[in-house]
Amino acid sequence: MPFDFKKLGPGLLFAGAAIGVSHLVQSTRAGADFGFGLVWALILVNLFKYPFFQFGPRYAMATGETLLDGYKKLGKGILIAYFIITFATMFTIQTAVTIVTAGLASSLFGNLISVQSWTVIILIICFIILIKGRYNLLDKLMKIIIITLTISTIIAVILAITKATQITNFTQVLPKNTLEIGFLIAFMGWMPAPLDISVWHSLWAIEKQKTESNFNTKSCLLDFNIGYIATIVLGLGFIALGALVMFQSGATFSAKAGEFADQLINMYTQSLGNWAYIIIGIAAFTTMFSTTLTTLDASPRAMEKTSHLLFGDVLKRGYLFWILILIIGTIIIFFFLASEMGLLVQVATVLSFLTAPFYAIINYRLMSSKHTPKEWQPSTAMHILSWFGILFLIGFSIWFLYTL
Repeated sequence: MPFDFKKLGPGLLFAGAAIGVSHLVQSTRAGADFGFGLVWALILVNLFKYPFFQFGPRYAMATGETLLDGYKKLGKGILIAYFIITFATMFTIQTAVTIVTAGLASSLFGNLISVQSWTVIILIICFIILIKGRYNLLDKLMKIIIITLTISTIIAVILAITKATQITNFTQVLPKNTLEIGFLIAFMGWMPAPLDISVWHSLWAIEKQKTESNFNTKSCLLDFNIGYIATIVLGLGFIALGALVMFQSGATFSAKAGEFADQLINMYTQSLGNWAYIIIGIAAFTTMFSTTLTTLDASPRAMEKTSHLLFGDVLKRGYLFWILILIIGTIIIFFFLASEMGLLVQVATVLSFLTAPFYAIINYRLMSSKHTPKEWQPSTAMHILSWFGILFLIGFSIWFLYTL
């Protein structure tokens, strides 16, 4: 029986949201600074986060409701905590991903328009896509974006391998000094994404089911696994690009988005040839645009649902209200704190990292509770992986705080 691509959707939206700063910036930097030495970290963190991301679509399809509905069943306090955490982080995360996208657009189109102008333009384009097309257009568009991203990244990696002059060293390393440990924890904190994306995934899964009657629990989990594998493969791809092109080059990245974008693309083209500029540019821009688009959809969607569960029908057009609040807040933060983007990204990364155990524990509790049908509760292997995952996330959180 041929595979039905119509059943793909939320998993690719997950990939689109995940493959952003963690891949383009952090993975490339990991390759540039450590070669292939941090591949172990990428594989390990993807393994230990897997259950908690998977619980989002699994719970949604098994129960017909989102993780947010489940959080409320576990206790209203958990839902209030989610509301506060999301409101506290969504503006800095949206600003961080949008400015990197704007920096790449400015570089790709010859710096004809300033990064500031591109930031506003990109937010307006994303707003129109989401308001006019809502979930259906986002679903269709993301399939094109992820395919384009995957093909262009694979081509770039192949080109880098053919141009490589040094023998590749796959020796794995454990960072030792404070700066290296800080980078490792930030790298794993957003790899493949912050754990609150599991909530977004449950919302997308419910939306998908409204338009695709055959989208059930099994097809939803297949869709998720395809998206998850894509994030791992592309994460390895960006590490490879950083390792093959930049490792031991002596160059350092700028903390400013526009300059970083120029450096990233120029360093690739200097090594691979100017003719590869468009391939690298498309891969990089597509990566960040997909993240900007999906985060601009997901946070308002989650806040609309949370507001409804906590306060009832106070907002008649909650999605529109929250998306406008997010856009306005993002623009304000950008124009007033643009020079502090390095700090903003650091704050967003740290908050996402430190809240990971919270999402891991409540997702596991919900999936193991009476609110989830017995047949869809975690298997013994998934229980064990979840326990190790929680210990892993708590352990690294403590290590991070200890190194401050």
